[in-house]
Amino acid sequence: MEARKVEAANGWEWIKQGYALFKKSPVLWIVLVMIGTAGLIAIASIPVVGDPLATLLFPVILGGLMLGCQALERGEELELMHLFAFFRHNSQPLVTLGGINLVSQLLILGIMGLTGGAALVSIMMSGQPENDPAVLMEAVTGAGLALLIGAVLFCVLLLAMQFAPMLVLFNKMHPIPALKASLRACLRNVGALSIYGIAIILFGLVASMPMMLGWLILLPVMLTSMYAGYRDLFPMQEEAAPAVEGEVIPRDDQAHF
Repeated sequence: MEARKVEAANGWEWIKQGYALFKKSPVLWIVLVMIGTAGLIAIASIPVVGDPLATLLFPVILGGLMLGCQALERGEELELMHLFAFFRHNSQPLVTLGGINLVSQLLILGIMGLTGGAALVSIMMSGQPENDPAVLMEAVTGAGLALLIGAVLFCVLLLAMQFAPMLVLFNKMHPIPALKASLRACLRNVGALSIYGIAIILFGLVASMPMMLGWLILLPVMLTSMYAGYRDLFPMQEEAAPAVEGEVIPRDDQAHF
């Protein structure tokens, strides 16, 4: 499934549309995201198996929240049970997606270790913060090439995961094709993603003052805006029209919530 190519300014539209979805049920959105975040943090704190298990379950929780976005878009109610929707029936494709993400992260760390970043990877894999700044600085300094390679590979993985859960959930794609489609969509719409990313970073700085309270709103809006971006780039079958290769879809011609 190929994504549409849209204008760079659409990245800002995703945030506006995501905020519109958030405003339909703000209190429940905050509650859902707090429960989901607290649950993942609690799972990740389990010794040895916590981090891998949280990575496996993240797409499952995200899938439930995306169902909540779809419900609001259709004029339905957001419910607490949206968070647990996939724990009640088939979650296997989303767990598989989490597994691919986990294995990919381990492979990237392995490549970093082989290219001069073994000390830094050891610190990252320990699960404990390094209290000695000198040791941390030495590890970072000695991992110049490894850091560059890791940054590129993690960026590719992030782009591949950006829309993959929604493609698995709504388009019934298998995990590997979904990852490929998400990566192609992001590369085809670098402008929109850049505007979106810059805006999120700026909002993140504002949300951090005071006491990080703004993140209670920003985290749900980040999730709802991800759904808005997916809906913009991957229209439902009835909305899709034959597109000329390389065609840019102007904002006025796109589906709005």
